[in-house]
Amino acid sequence: MASGNTPAPRRRNFSARRAILLTTTIASISAAALVFAPGFGANGYAPALAQNLSEQAHRLQAPVGFADIVEKVKPAVISVRVKVDGGGSNDSGLDNSDIPPGLRDFFRRFGMPDIPHGGHRHNVITGQGSGFFITADGYAVTNNHVVEKAESVQVTTDDGKIHKAKVIGTDPRTDLALIKVDGGPFPYVKLSDQTPRIGDWVIAVGNPFGLGGTVTAGIVSARGRDIGASAYDDFIQIDAPVNKGNSGGPTFDTAGNVIGVNTAIFSPSGGSVGIAFAIPADTVKNVVAQLKDHGAVTRGWIGVQIQPVTPEIADSLGLKKAKGALVAEPQSDSPAVKAGIEAGDVITAVDGKDVKDARDLAKRIGAMAPGTSVKLTVLHGGSEKTINLTLGTMPKQQEARNENSNKDNSSGTTDMAKLGLTLAPADRVAGAGKKGVVVTQVDPSGVAADHGFSSGDIILEVGGKSVSTPAEVRHVIADARSAGKHTVLVRVKSGDNTKFVALPVGKA
Repeated sequence: MASGNTPAPRRRNFSARRAILLTTTIASISAAALVFAPGFGANGYAPALAQNLSEQAHRLQAPVGFADIVEKVKPAVISVRVKVDGGGSNDSGLDNSDIPPGLRDFFRRFGMPDIPHGGHRHNVITGQGSGFFITADGYAVTNNHVVEKAESVQVTTDDGKIHKAKVIGTDPRTDLALIKVDGGPFPYVKLSDQTPRIGDWVIAVGNPFGLGGTVTAGIVSARGRDIGASAYDDFIQIDAPVNKGNSGGPTFDTAGNVIGVNTAIFSPSGGSVGIAFAIPADTVKNVVAQLKDHGAVTRGWIGVQIQPVTPEIADSLGLKKAKGALVAEPQSDSPAVKAGIEAGDVITAVDGKDVKDARDLAKRIGAMAPGTSVKLTVLHGGSEKTINLTLGTMPKQQEARNENSNKDNSSGTTDMAKLGLTLAPADRVAGAGKKGVVVTQVDPSGVAADHGFSSGDIILEVGGKSVSTPAEVRHVIADARSAGKHTVLVRVKSGDNTKFVALPVGKA
């Protein structure tokens, strides 16, 4: 344990690669496991235990410790055990140690079990997670990545009894799942109606590494965390230790209500370092209600690729504040296209309420039902207008997601040394298409590299004007400099994604 004099670590930006989903403890059935399965029980809980435990806990006085709270709510927490078909033999002969760490994180990140060791013709993989009852008749919440690929699901209750469970529905975008256990009545807990405050005490209960009924405590460290998991990231950050197998388990407040569902950790090593993320209770309520009624979640859809409005982009667009969601590209046949929304527009309000940023827009639209009519306030070409739009249904696979060389040379390329870019017309680069200008080289020490440009990117627009030659790029930048602008807005296609970049151009 670090001493009190240990310097605070430097701040790091969270990224999807560092946010590791708390996937279950995985083992092939052919491997020995130091886990002792409890015996099967013949009877369920007695009716006397089918009570709202959160209400009982709420009547308790503020605890000196957490024992009284835990005693009340712990019986509602379950361990979830799944079996997944691991497929056939590993033809590559690679085992886990041969896979680069980034790729292993990718598998964990998207809920896939670790690739089993080579040499087996067929593998049945087992995994363990956590969950909790939310009704007396056996509905329980867990993570999507715990049960998504499961062939069978069993739950172990706090008294050691084992029950079969079926998956009612899953929602990969929020990583939530609803399962059902027959029988009961079961003790259950309540999802909180209150948003926790930063600094509030919290208690996590779950099944880390197969050690069911484990309790840890900490505080709410932050709210509204975006870890790059999806467009709907709005996590509660806690410092209560959670590890693999805690996935789907509850985090309680000191009133015994569930404030969040544990789903991910930030960890260089894969173990707890005191930074964990829970899905907020209000999100869980909305998703679980749809899963219970329909078995799936439907979301409203505008049909645009959006990105945040940074201060640099705001300056390029003449905005006083960096707020709203910038439309990088409307998607074909989407409600946005039909309503006349174009690339470069900024959506600043929905039904009269300001849009904070791109994530705020995605969350609000996604919470609405398809077919809902909305009024979008849009900044278009420097003027504000209102667009009436009827939301569509989100498709399953989409999300709300050298100075002397400043002349064209004989090959049609231009090297803008101040920016560190070498460009060529797209129609002269194989596979680049016919629109725009291709970035053929980026100076790693140049301004463009600092702003995310890479070789192969295609510049479609500069300063709101379509470009097809390096000379056009140069002329628009020169005009921006002459007008006294410090940045120019560049629309760039990078792979399958389109985005805007506010590129500093310096003074004339």
